Amino acid sequence: MAHGYESGRLDLPFVGICTFGKYPLQLDWDAIDADVAILGAPFDLGTQWRSGARSGPRAIREASTLFSFGHSGAYDHEDDVTYLAAGATRIVDIGDADMVHTDTETSHANIEHGVRKILKAGAIPVVLGGDHSINIPCIEAFSDEEPFHLVQFDAHLDFVDERHGVRRGHGNPLRRAAEKPYVTGLTQLGIRNVSSTAREGYEAARAMGSDILSVRQIRRLGTEAVLARIPEGRRYYVTIDIDGFDPSIAPGTGTPSHGGFAYYEVLELLDGLTKRGTVIGVDLVEVAREYDPGGVTSILAAQVLLNFIGRILHNRRG
Repeated sequence: MAHGYESGRLDLPFVGICTFGKYPLQLDWDAIDADVAILGAPFDLGTQWRSGARSGPRAIREASTLFSFGHSGAYDHEDDVTYLAAGATRIVDIGDADMVHTDTETSHANIEHGVRKILKAGAIPVVLGGDHSINIPCIEAFSDEEPFHLVQFDAHLDFVDERHGVRRGHGNPLRRAAEKPYVTGLTQLGIRNVSSTAREGYEAARAMGSDILSVRQIRRLGTEAVLARIPEGRRYYVTIDIDGFDPSIAPGTGTPSHGGFAYYEVLELLDGLTKRGTVIGVDLVEVAREYDPGGVTSILAAQVLLNFIGRILHNRRG
C-alpha cells in the first residue's frame, strides 16, 4: 500500500496551515463539496463561571494535526479497519462563524447560518465549540430537516428553562432542543454530581422525553444495554461536552466534574451509535485551553472527533 511518503511533502504536524486534521480549507460556504464539514464556533458568552471556551476551536484544530501523519488513513488493528482512508474521505474545514462580542443573538445566528450552509451542501456538520450554548443554533439549523434523536455526553443536564431572563446560555441548550418538534427524544449520558439543574429540571426533562443516565449507571448497565435504550434506526445528532470526561483526562474546561467518563467508554458508545442509526450532526464543546497547560484536553477532543468521524463514514458506507 502506498503511503505517500516517497513523493511530495512530508507535511509533519507542526508544518503548514493549521486546519482540522490538516484537511482542505474551504472558506467559500457556497462551494462546500464534502462528506463532512468542520465549523468553528468560538463563543463563550454563555458561561456562568470560567470563560475561555472561545479558544476551543483553535486548540482542537492545533491538536488534531497530531493525528495527520501519513496519507493512507488510520488503521485500527482491533477493528481491522482503515478509517479515514485518503481516497474515500472528503472532509473540509470551513473556518469559523463570525462572533460579535457581547451579542449572543447575532453570534448564534452566524453559527446557525454556517450549519445551514453545510446541510445545504449535503455534508455532515461537525461544530467545534465554544460553550454549550452553541448547540442551540446548531439544532435550530436543522428546522427544515427530517426529525432526529439527540444524544448528549455531559456532566450536566443543561435543561434550565430560564434563569434571570437567560434562555440561551450554556445551561439551557437541551431544554431548547427538547422544545423543538423535530427533536423526537433525548438521551443524556454522564450526568452526575452537583449540577446546575434542580430536581424539577430532571423531572421536566423526563416529562419531555429524556432518558438520563449517570456514569455509574452506565458502567453498571454496560455499553450494549445503554445503546439498547436509544431508539434504533433513527437519525442522531450528538453533542459532546468535554466535561463529560473525567477531569483527570480533560482538565481544560470551565466546569470540570469528577467521576466522569474514560476515553474508551465514550468511543464505544459513539461507535455503537454509528451502527445503530445515522449520525447527522455533531458538536463538541467547552474545551478551554487556558486551564490545561499540557494540552491533553484538546488532544482528547481531536482524537474523539477524528475517531468518531471515521466510524460515521465507514459505517455509513458499509
